[in-house]
Amino acid sequence: MGANHVHGTAVPRSRRTVMAGLAVLVPLAIITLTALLWLWPDGAGKGAAPAEGGVERLTGTVVGVTLGRCPAPSEGLPAPDPATCGQAVVKVGDGPDAGKDVELRLPGGPGAQRFTVDDDVILLRGPDGAYQISDHDRALPLWLFGAAFALAVIAFGRWRGVTALVGLGVTFVLLLTFVIPGILEGRPPMLVAIVGAAAIMLAVLYLTHGFSLSTSVAVLGTLASLALTGLLSYGALGFARLNGITDDSALALDMSLSLDTQGLLLASIIIGALGVLDDVTVTQAVTVAELARANPSYGFARLYRAAGRIGRAHIASVINTIILAYAGASLPLLLLFSIGRQPLGEVMTTPVIAQEIVRSIVGTLGLIAAVPITTALAALTASRHRDLPESTSHESQEPQEPPKERVGSHRRARKDEGFFAPQPDDTDFFTPRRRQ
Repeated sequence: MGANHVHGTAVPRSRRTVMAGLAVLVPLAIITLTALLWLWPDGAGKGAAPAEGGVERLTGTVVGVTLGRCPAPSEGLPAPDPATCGQAVVKVGDGPDAGKDVELRLPGGPGAQRFTVDDDVILLRGPDGAYQISDHDRALPLWLFGAAFALAVIAFGRWRGVTALVGLGVTFVLLLTFVIPGILEGRPPMLVAIVGAAAIMLAVLYLTHGFSLSTSVAVLGTLASLALTGLLSYGALGFARLNGITDDSALALDMSLSLDTQGLLLASIIIGALGVLDDVTVTQAVTVAELARANPSYGFARLYRAAGRIGRAHIASVINTIILAYAGASLPLLLLFSIGRQPLGEVMTTPVIAQEIVRSIVGTLGLIAAVPITTALAALTASRHRDLPESTSHESQEPQEPPKERVGSHRRARKDEGFFAPQPDDTDFFTPRRRQ
C-alpha cells in the first residue's frame, strides 16, 4: 500500500528531473563540441616517423622448420635458444609472390620467438625482393578474443552491454581521430586531452547508463574531479621537475617531432584517470539514488553519510588496484633495478619511477575527491524532492487520505537512525510491490 509513496519520493523521472539533466548536458555538450571543432586536426601534422623505405609488410604461413646448430655466443651473453637456430620454409600469403615457398633464416638472438609448422607469421619484403620473418601474425587470435569479449558483455549486460560496447567504440574513435592526431599536429596536449576526455565522458556515460539525473550527477562529478586531477598533475610535474622523457620512445618523439613531452605526460595522466573516475562517480550517484529510493525519510546529511561509507570502501579497493596495475606494468623495470642492487632511495628518484609515483598519487587524489563531490551533488538532488511542501510534492499526486499503516511506517522510519537497521515489511526495498 505504501509502495507508491516510496516510489514517488525517490528520484523520479519527472519534468523536473529531465530539466535538471538538460541543464547539465546542454552547456557541457555545447562547450565540448565547440572545443572539438576548434582543436580538430586538419591532417597537416608536424611530420611523421621515418618510414622503412620500400619495405612491405606481408603475411605467410610456416610450412617447414629445419633446426641447426647455434653459433657460439659472444662473451657475457647468454646462449641462444636451440629452437631459434635454423631455417624455415614459409608460404607467402599475399603480395607479388603469393603462394610461393621461400626459405628463410629463423630469427635468433636474445628474446627471439619460436616458430613452428603452421604458424601464421608476418614477413618483411625489402626493395630488393628479399624476405625475412618479423613476428607472429596475431590477427585471428585477437579477433577471436574480441568476439568472445563482445559476446560475454552482451550476454551479461544485454541491451546495457550493447550500449557499453558502442561507448567503447566511441572512445577508440575519439582517441584515434582526435586525441592522437591533435597531439601529433602540435596542439597543446593537455587541452586536447581535457576536451577529448570530456567528449568521451559525455558520450560513454549517457550511452551506457541512459539519460537520467543520476548520470548527469556522475558527469558533473567526473568533470570536477578531472579538472582537479589536471591541476594537480600540472603542479606535481613542475614541482618534481619531470619533463616526460623517460624512455627511448619519448626521446624519439621529442627529437623527430619536437612534441611537448611534459604536456604529453599530462595528457596521459588525464586520459588514464578518466577510466577509473567514471566508475567511482557512477557508483556514488547510483548508490545515493538507491538509498533515497529504499529510505524515503533520509535527508541530505543521512544520504551523504551512508553513501560516503560505501564510497570510502570503494576507494580503498580502487587505490590498491591502481598501485598493483602500475607495479604490474613496470615489473620488468623493477626486476632490472633489483638485479642492479641500487639503493631504494636512488631507484625511487629515477625519472621513470618518479613519473609513475606522481601519476599514481595524482590519480588517487582525483579519485578521493570524486567521492565527496559526487556524493554531495547526488544527495542534494535526491533530498530536494522531500524538501518540497506537502501540498506540491504529494497531495497533488495523491489527493486521497493515506492508509494508517503507511503513516505509521514513516514514523518508525524517522525514528530509525541506523541505515542497516531492519526495516518494516511495508517499506522493505526487496518486498514485492503491488500495483494499485
